[in-house]
Amino acid sequence: MNPNLMEQLQQITPEEQKLLARNSGVEKELYTSSREFVIDSGKMLKQGKLIAVRPHTRFADFPAHRHNYVEVMYVCRGSITHVIDGVTVTMNEGDLLFLNQQIRHEVKAASLYDIGINLIILPEFFEQPAFLTGADTPLTGFLVELLRRKKGRGQFLLFSAKGILQIENLMENLIDSLLNDPEPQDDINRALMVLLFLYLGKYAKTLRRDSPNRFEDVVVLAARRYIEEHYKTATLGELAQSLREQPSSVSRLLKQGTGKTFKELLQEHRLQAACSLLQKTSLSVNEIAAAVGYENNSFFHRLFRDVMGITPGEYRKERREQDEE
Repeated sequence: MNPNLMEQLQQITPEEQKLLARNSGVEKELYTSSREFVIDSGKMLKQGKLIAVRPHTRFADFPAHRHNYVEVMYVCRGSITHVIDGVTVTMNEGDLLFLNQQIRHEVKAASLYDIGINLIILPEFFEQPAFLTGADTPLTGFLVELLRRKKGRGQFLLFSAKGILQIENLMENLIDSLLNDPEPQDDINRALMVLLFLYLGKYAKTLRRDSPNRFEDVVVLAARRYIEEHYKTATLGELAQSLREQPSSVSRLLKQGTGKTFKELLQEHRLQAACSLLQKTSLSVNEIAAAVGYENNSFFHRLFRDVMGITPGEYRKERREQDEE
């Protein structure tokens, strides 16, 4: 990172000077007006802004809290330790931590040379077309959805990006733009963030997996989306390649996350599609079998009967009689 920018980030803030002088804890009033410690975006962002940057407060434990915004922490130097839903997560230089609004966490006291930067982002920031069209990998798509959701369970993703120059440069440019540009350009900052997400998708292996459920969630969502879009020709190998993983690893994570194998998930979706075509079209059963990815008509008939309990022809007749009632 540029030495001048690092020197700027290392400066002790007025809040930190008080912490050092009083040897006391964080003043919650600076962050929230509510009884529960939910950090308020209204105290962190200028009116009308969707994104801002703020150096992480050092020299005191930051007590357990949530945010009503998305938080992204980037460690510029040293290390910073979080406790996220009871899981201890130590971030090192180059690490990126994404936290959605439902997550609850605390941060252990950092020293003078532990430099962390918090990006404060309203969910609306991720609802722009650039994100919705730019999320073209399973990982970036999952990340955008995770951060846009205003309801649901608390989730986080942690990336180790040290040494990936594209990501390091993007973070430096984003931090410098938000800190020092007298008139921050929302379109530039949004473009930088979109590029960051795309590079994180490219380097999917930088996603750390030392806490429960995170990468498993990515794989499950990616598999469901992939099957939905490509069920006629979908293969485990192609899905694994898109995630830059071994097929055996993807298969294991799917089984852990859904209780089903890739083959079972694919079969389930193909049969759902076949049922819809039987009910809504006049295509022959053999044409429908081909349309959903089964070249062997006998196999399709046998599979349909085994799963549904009736033949495709009987299913079509029953559904159409029900529709006529």
